[in-house]
Amino acid sequence: MSSHLRKRRHSVTDLKIHLVCVTKYCRPVLSAEGLELIEKSFREVAKKMDFQILEFNGEEDHVHALIEYPPKLSLSQIVNALKGVSSRRYGKAALPKPHEESLWSPSYFAASVGGAPLEVLKEYMRNQKS
Repeated sequence: MSSHLRKRRHSVTDLKIHLVCVTKYCRPVLSAEGLELIEKSFREVAKKMDFQILEFNGEEDHVHALIEYPPKLSLSQIVNALKGVSSRRYGKAALPKPHEESLWSPSYFAASVGGAPLEVLKEYMRNQKS
């Protein structure tokens, strides 16, 4: 994994998440063409909002994205933009949706990734001088 640090005037950050978005009702509707369109949409949203899609992949009923983002953005802002834009573009491309109006389930999975394992971090903190 990259050791890219986001350096700004008052902060240095390395915030990464693994995001999984699932189609409505977990229906297997995503084709290779659909996944390509979704990836393109995700990358365009990321550029506009100043975050990065480090990795993207998917299957018929879900997509995975590894995202590096600035502290000014909340996870919900990122997810709402990604799912909203990709769903609209998917619909305009007349690709099959699992539901009349929605491509995505309203839920998602996100986990922070990277950095030191928790046990290493806990040990480091315990050994700091008071």
